[in-house]
Amino acid sequence: MTAVLAPNSADDSLAYRPVALVDLLDRVLATGVVISGDITLSIADVDLVRISLRALVASVGALASPENTG
Repeated sequence: MTAVLAPNSADDSLAYRPVALVDLLDRVLATGVVISGDITLSIADVDLVRISLRALVASVGALASPENTG
């Protein structure tokens, strides 16, 4: 399975290059990614429940590297 990364610019000849899923996962775990979202349940335009979700996905090595500490 491969994924296609979006181009950075229209002039880039390597803009649409196939990337193996395992390579993409390796890059995400090496640098880390934050996933966030909000869910609001409402009835008749009255907000009843609001849930904020935030998740950090990274490897332990990426979080403990000296580059990430203050």
